Amino acid sequence: MTGTDTPDTAASPSSDPASTAPPSGGRGIVGRPLALSPSRAADFKQCPLLYRYRAIDRFPETPTPAQTRGTVVHAALENLFDMPAELRTQESAELLVEGAWAALCEEDPELARIIGEGGQEAFLAGAHKLIATYYTMENPTAFDAAAVEEHVEIEADNMLMRGFIDRIDIAPTGEIRVVDYKTGRSPGVAFESKALFQMKFYALAILRTRGVVPARLQLMYLADGQQLIYHPDHEELLRFERTLRAIWQAIRTAVASGDFRPKKTGLCRFCEHKARCPEFGGEIPPYPGPPPGFDAG
Repeated sequence: MTGTDTPDTAASPSSDPASTAPPSGGRGIVGRPLALSPSRAADFKQCPLLYRYRAIDRFPETPTPAQTRGTVVHAALENLFDMPAELRTQESAELLVEGAWAALCEEDPELARIIGEGGQEAFLAGAHKLIATYYTMENPTAFDAAAVEEHVEIEADNMLMRGFIDRIDIAPTGEIRVVDYKTGRSPGVAFESKALFQMKFYALAILRTRGVVPARLQLMYLADGQQLIYHPDHEELLRFERTLRAIWQAIRTAVASGDFRPKKTGLCRFCEHKARCPEFGGEIPPYPGPPPGFDAG
């Protein structure tokens, strides 16, 4: 779910901080069929060569401190809703932050090296600050989530969609709310449509799996306490689905041919692949070919 946050996360491997993990680890499972996710669709729109390096070559990327903090906070908020409502206090969430950080460090001891100036104490203080902001935005003791970290995978008309939804809430009257946490700052008005791309993807997934249009898409920006709220409609989601199909077809064409053109933008300054990019004097490595199981038909 890694981007539409701030420049810290704009070039992260995934926009579902769901997807702040590097493409070679975390949720990504090597050998699964190629699929369209919000982060990979955003990668291809940003730069087809970046898409290749993340989805096909799967070159490792070093997570930034901001991305790592996002992973920790997301894990804490996910685990928070596994607890009984009365225990979902801010103190509990802070303990969950520390537990999530400890688990990450056990999995990858090198993380302690990349968290930057101030070390672990400053890193955890930053995560606790994001949690404190979350508690000014809603009271998690007052409701139960219908689902957290919901995995969605849908195949229709030769397009495979895959992703993770941070949280799904269902009102007593049946309306569905899709919630996504962002650990960066809210975008300016000019970038709101880009921020909503991921949420429309999830809304379409819910339409296809549950047969209903979510009443509300809600992005919660924990760095500044702002929210971006959107109410989709059925016809809009059908148009969005056609947009996704066009992106998916362009991806399939590029995967079959190996032709992934670099596209230079302001986001290139966050990219770790400059040494492999001709826009920066680098050389594109030989194409490894389509992933196993790819059908160009």
